[in-house]
Amino acid sequence: MQPSIMVSNGIEIAYETFGAPGDRPLLLIMGLGAQMLAWHPELCAALAAENFFVVRYDNRDVGLSTHLHDAPVPNLDAARGGDLSSASYRLEDMAEDAVGLLEALRLKGAHVVGASLGGMIAQTMAITHPEYVRSLTSVMSTPWIGIGSPTPAAQAVLSAPPPASRAQIVEWAVTIQKIIGSPGYPMDEAWVRQLAAQSYDRSFDPDGIARQQLAIYASGDRTAALARVRAPALVVHGDADPLIPLLAGHATAAALPDAELLVLPGVGHNLPRGVWPPLVAAISRLAVAIQQGSGAGGSQGWPVKSWVRTSRVSSPHLVAVLR
Repeated sequence: MQPSIMVSNGIEIAYETFGAPGDRPLLLIMGLGAQMLAWHPELCAALAAENFFVVRYDNRDVGLSTHLHDAPVPNLDAARGGDLSSASYRLEDMAEDAVGLLEALRLKGAHVVGASLGGMIAQTMAITHPEYVRSLTSVMSTPWIGIGSPTPAAQAVLSAPPPASRAQIVEWAVTIQKIIGSPGYPMDEAWVRQLAAQSYDRSFDPDGIARQQLAIYASGDRTAALARVRAPALVVHGDADPLIPLLAGHATAAALPDAELLVLPGVGHNLPRGVWPPLVAAISRLAVAIQQGSGAGGSQGWPVKSWVRTSRVSSPHLVAVLR
């Protein structure tokens, strides 16, 4: 079982580490309803091999971290209509959890990587606690849910209530991945099934997932605030994402003053094994540039953000869009 630690206001966070504690800290924040297990252990190991001390954790209301069972019953329909009275917390509170975890682990900041909702939390962390964010990597995320729209099929998946039994959850996870996954890469169905089963066994709390979703609605647009972020940033997005469209990745990179956007061809709303090498390389490259003192816009780091260029390479790994 992964250890857990009290971070603030009665919130206990379950976490797991990879690599040597003396290496560069790297905090991984997962998305809506997903547990830390969704950061594949082999991806975590690949990051650790790049001299990162990797920390993955369960956000509040999922996995083995604190679940707010005594909170108001979440009402997503009302929230979509503008009534946020059933929201129990905001993204700022989830960012506080992340900061509290770093403090409890005695880490004076980290390179912060967030996927989907995790990217929103990472962005919020860079805004509200810049001293803890050495670099920001926002993956398949957005500064505001009002940018772009999911496809009808993806919206239906996002809105549908989950089934109740373990077997049904596993089949549902496979169905979801067929809809929001990456058309340019084969689905690792065995891994999807294993992850769904393990996640169900650790914790099954649909209301907790709804509370997380309400936090997104309650937190508003970060676009203006992102302009104040000084941490060098990497924005990663698939060009076939049906849930959070590529437009949102462009908007994130445009809002940040010091960022590069990496567009992954054929990638939907997941991280297939085929994109791990360029993703790990990009995160490592940014960290090395910062360590060398060049940041994201220096001569040894990212190109200066003064113009836009799109280039496609022969391999399916990535497209670099430099702004």
